[in-house]
Amino acid sequence: MTSNPMLCALQFAYEGRPFKENFDTLKELILQTPKTSIVLAPELCLSAYAYDNLDAAANFSATILPYLAELSTCKTIGLTLVEKIEEHYVNNFKLFHQGTLIYTRSKVKLFPLGKEEHYFQAGMPETIELISLNGIKIAVLICFELRFPSLWEQIKGADIILVPAYWGKERKAHLNILVKALAIANQAYVVCANSADETMAKNSAIISPFGESLSDDRKSLLMQRFDTQTIKKMRRYLNVGLDTNASIGSF
Repeated sequence: MTSNPMLCALQFAYEGRPFKENFDTLKELILQTPKTSIVLAPELCLSAYAYDNLDAAANFSATILPYLAELSTCKTIGLTLVEKIEEHYVNNFKLFHQGTLIYTRSKVKLFPLGKEEHYFQAGMPETIELISLNGIKIAVLICFELRFPSLWEQIKGADIILVPAYWGKERKAHLNILVKALAIANQAYVVCANSADETMAKNSAIISPFGESLSDDRKSLLMQRFDTQTIKKMRRYLNVGLDTNASIGSF
């Protein structure tokens, strides 16, 4: 076990494709990642925003959960899925670790330009919290949530911030700036996984607490080692009141 897991951002096209095909792509990429990796997939990577087929998407999500748990054996996997809770559809983030689903929350800030509020029920802001995983503090901001400064404050102290996204190419510059600023402001690693569909920005990236970015629009898998000492060094070098005892556990 190691306290410095591999951070992995996935980037592939999936809009309009069969759900099973998308899952096969996801599975193939996850299997390429090392043991103890933290793997993030793009937002709604199995279905995209299938507004005309939400019931089928939710049913597929329900059937695929055991397979996602199995894929997370010796790894940590994060992604969002269309799910149905009572009579409402939600865009749910799921975090699997060592074969178990350990965290779920619904997207809180729905994207008005995509008319999400007409199809999905928003989650509660208080569900955005730090998840402690073997001494590493993990937070999640789902796509449009990245634009809200109040949510940055809410996840202050995170060591790793996961950003699953379905971000349009017209606003690519915004995504690039925001994920780097998030890493610098929080002195944390940011893992952004965005869709590679034609209308999407791509721009998946892994950003260090110093703002150094690993990004390549041509690749479907980005990997960079999480370094405990990098976080501690940054937080001691420029003390802005964040916890300096980052990531003291084992992974």
